[in-house]
Amino acid sequence: MDLSKKTTVLLSPDLYEQLTQLAAQKGVSMGQLMREACEKTYRLSTRQHRLEAVRTLSTLCLPVGDVSRMKQESVPSPDELLP
Repeated sequence: MDLSKKTTVLLSPDLYEQLTQLAAQKGVSMGQLMREACEKTYRLSTRQHRLEAVRTLSTLCLPVGDVSRMKQESVPSPDELLP
């Protein structure tokens, strides 16, 4: 990971203490903790992370029906929508 940009964030003493303890519990730096929080909160991700997620999803063995059956299960018929 290319970490070449720096920023300063001012935190309240209570928040700083909580984040310091959380970082220690997780075994990561405060910076890593904040980077992960930003990525999760704002849904930021690198192309590599997205590709890894797709690869992970493709290995799952989930019970899935054929396309017509899935459509029947997911899209209500007009009779179900209209009184």
